Amino acid sequence: MDLGISGRMALVCGGSRGIGYATARRLASEGARVTIVARTHESAMRAAGSLHREAGGVVEGLCADLSTPEGRAEIIAAYPHTDILIAHAGTPQRPAEFESLSRTDWEGWFDAHFYSALDLIRAYTPGMKQRRFGRIVNVSASFIKFPQIRNGHSHAARLALAGAIAALVRELAPFNVTINSVLPGLVDTDALRGALSERARQRGLSFEAVLAETIRTCPAGRIASADEMGDLIATLAGSPFAFMTGQNVVVDGGAYPGLF
Repeated sequence: MDLGISGRMALVCGGSRGIGYATARRLASEGARVTIVARTHESAMRAAGSLHREAGGVVEGLCADLSTPEGRAEIIAAYPHTDILIAHAGTPQRPAEFESLSRTDWEGWFDAHFYSALDLIRAYTPGMKQRRFGRIVNVSASFIKFPQIRNGHSHAARLALAGAIAALVRELAPFNVTINSVLPGLVDTDALRGALSERARQRGLSFEAVLAETIRTCPAGRIASADEMGDLIATLAGSPFAFMTGQNVVVDGGAYPGLF
């Protein structure tokens, strides 16, 4: 499928590895001019170089921390306009007891998973509306559909963003600007492997044992590859999906048991 985005500018946050990198690679292969945003200069430049070798085209790297107001300001100053925005904080889950979370902790999670996307959406949608083209894909998590114990801080920020987006889509739809969210389940990334390794350490088990245990919770009997997520996210950013907006797409191998 030709996504119709050749020559379009795409800004991919959290694009130096995992889901973000896979998304950037697919966008670049479709002819988009891709900028990868990462927290360190080294990772941004390394990912941009690798992506250019893999997919060719125009690929740039930008060092900025999406989870801070200063980092978001740096992104907007460096790239005042974009056609495609992939809002992906890339912050791994850190379960915590409710009583242990301070106001500062809550504010940090809202910066990472609410304001991170909201500030960029606010900055880029005026230009998208003027050009009559815009594709925004927010990368969240499947568990916002079924909150998990010790993760209220993450759920709250992600759900707040989902609500804000839901209220905005109808304002943007007449201008050919769409916003959709992809909610991945288990995906083979460094973040997941790190979390499983820590869980294995705490329980005195091998990584392989904890991985097998985790896979058994998924009806598909496996975890997804980052490329599977990247292909879907990039596809939602394409021209053929102009009539799809305001959706929260769960991609978890059948783990979510609900209808909506």
